[in-house]
Amino acid sequence: MRAVIQRVTQAAVTVNGEITGQVGPGLLVLVGIEDADTQEDITWLSNKIVNLRIFGDDAGVMNLSVKDTGGDILLVSQFTLHASTKKGNRPSYIRASKPGIAIPMYEKMTAQLGQDLGKPIQTGIFGADMKVSLLNDGPVTIIIDTQARE
Repeated sequence: MRAVIQRVTQAAVTVNGEITGQVGPGLLVLVGIEDADTQEDITWLSNKIVNLRIFGDDAGVMNLSVKDTGGDILLVSQFTLHASTKKGNRPSYIRASKPGIAIPMYEKMTAQLGQDLGKPIQTGIFGADMKVSLLNDGPVTIIIDTQARE
């Protein structure tokens, strides 16, 4: 599972002109799922996202998590995070899970994040042509891959 985590002052997802999810201050998380991902990856990644200390404290030091600040999370599925650009100029998405595997994993990730954060998670619509808007705060952008835990 690969995630791009962006600290935002606001973010929204629109599908067919309608907002499907939006947040104020918090995190926009783009997540890509591959067949090798497990419930353990979901649990580990959710805990990492909710507890990442990337928000400023009273001294302006990145010392607080989204949970500490009471922020929200917008989770958006993005299979292109598993693009392989090794050969040629057309990316291959062979590592990205097909919907039959990816949708249940995405739903489990949404539920786990909600449980860990203690409130509902905003989402896009899996597989839809989504328009994502955001105001990146900082900017602060973190990339995490559960297959390469550091």
